[in-house]
Amino acid sequence: MYTDRSSSLHLIEFMIRRLSSFSYLPLIPLLFIIILFVAFQYQPPIPIQDPVAIGVQSNSLWELYFSRPQDPSARTFRGGPEQALVEAIDNARFSVHMAIYHLNLWSVRDALIRAHSRGVEVRIVTESSFVAEREIRQLANAGIEVHEDRRPPLMHHKFVVVDRLEVWTGSMNLTINGAYKNDNNLIRISSSVLAKNYEQEFEEMFSEDRFGGLSLADTLQPILQLGNITVENYFSPDDGVEAQILKLLDGAQKKVDFLAFTFTSDALTTSLIQLHQRGIRVRGIVEASQINASGADFQTMLEAGLDVRPDGNPNKMHHKVIVIDDRTVILGSYNFTRSAEEKNDENVLVVHDPSLAALFLLEFDRLYQLAAH
Repeated sequence: MYTDRSSSLHLIEFMIRRLSSFSYLPLIPLLFIIILFVAFQYQPPIPIQDPVAIGVQSNSLWELYFSRPQDPSARTFRGGPEQALVEAIDNARFSVHMAIYHLNLWSVRDALIRAHSRGVEVRIVTESSFVAEREIRQLANAGIEVHEDRRPPLMHHKFVVVDRLEVWTGSMNLTINGAYKNDNNLIRISSSVLAKNYEQEFEEMFSEDRFGGLSLADTLQPILQLGNITVENYFSPDDGVEAQILKLLDGAQKKVDFLAFTFTSDALTTSLIQLHQRGIRVRGIVEASQINASGADFQTMLEAGLDVRPDGNPNKMHHKVIVIDDRTVILGSYNFTRSAEEKNDENVLVVHDPSLAALFLLEFDRLYQLAAH
């Protein structure tokens, strides 16, 4: 039972007044017992600490959230990055279109059902490997349209478009592990122009059943000027994402920092080694369970002299981020692998914004300190 502190004090005050009306003392022990009883009934609520999800806004264009699996409050499974997304879904007026690799967060499920119940168009594309997940079945049972990819390559997107006005994406699957155990990022960008790109990608999968190699190279505006920030937007396997990243790396002048769940792209590895040989500082953190995986390039980088470390999270370091010269951020669902480049459905944002880069560098530094030497 939870008793408010003020209510407890009022009860104690009341009992003291009642007992003081008696002229004998044997009732004093009873008063002591009552005070102990009330004191034990009072249990302060467990606070949800802010570090479970860090959110920062800049120029009214983007909001960035990081999971905080190392914080004790993450064990409550409340207050994570998805809470901001839930609020956006609850405020949706017309449509919520979601392409999600894996979903099992109850809060997101409930928000989607609430939106559907009030007449918002809710449609979902998901990876067939997880279509039997209880939360996905509950969404379908509520009358929400769910379309699975039904193909061996992965539908690996993690994006949501709300009211064709804002895009949510990043590395985070909408799962308990994604939000509370793994290191992840979730970004919200308010732009109807960018939303059109993602809407087209969504319709290609949902309405036309085009996945993987059937995807069309038809991104409406791959380069956008949003206020004073330039944003590039690419989808794989149709937009040649690896070539775009190589071009950006080739332009590096001073430093490159990366966070990678897995890294098997020989072309990107070669580029990073060449940067190191040119005197560019290259640092990286790779998910520890992946450093010796088939085709992994971690040892190759290490032997070439790059400052790379296995991560220190006992669960997963799930970011897919490259920061170039403290001003350009590459992020999204795209792992630095051949499968991401040639087979899977993925999305990438390149945001040229020192303010956003600074926040990702803070995340990098935090994980760098936790990483094993």
